[in-house]
Amino acid sequence: MPKEGFRSITVSEDVYDRFNSDYLKSKSDLAIRGVRSLSGYISYMLEERMREDEALSLHAPMMKKISVDDGRIVLLDNTINRIAEVVVRDGELHCQLCEEDGCLHVGFAYALPEVSTILSAHSTGEQT
Repeated sequence: MPKEGFRSITVSEDVYDRFNSDYLKSKSDLAIRGVRSLSGYISYMLEERMREDEALSLHAPMMKKISVDDGRIVLLDNTINRIAEVVVRDGELHCQLCEEDGCLHVGFAYALPEVSTILSAHSTGEQT
């Protein structure tokens, strides 16, 4: 039973092990920020992610992520009311709507945390 004011959640062992490993590696740096436990670290990471998502939606309302899967990022561009599909091509992102590698859609896609995982997998030949 969690302490008053707290709730418990269940995560897979893989997720737990990953967070625990990252926490142990950064324990001294995290203590400076007031994070002194694995639970505190997970709460800290969740808060940071929520802040990033809120900032992205506040400062980039013209673009919205619809889906991300292996080698393909689907975005809604509210400024032109169109769907933009960004794909991995030769280890780089390419916008099929603009037919460019350097448009706003590509820049937005690079800012998505899950895209670095996709790019890493493609550079090593793995599938995500």
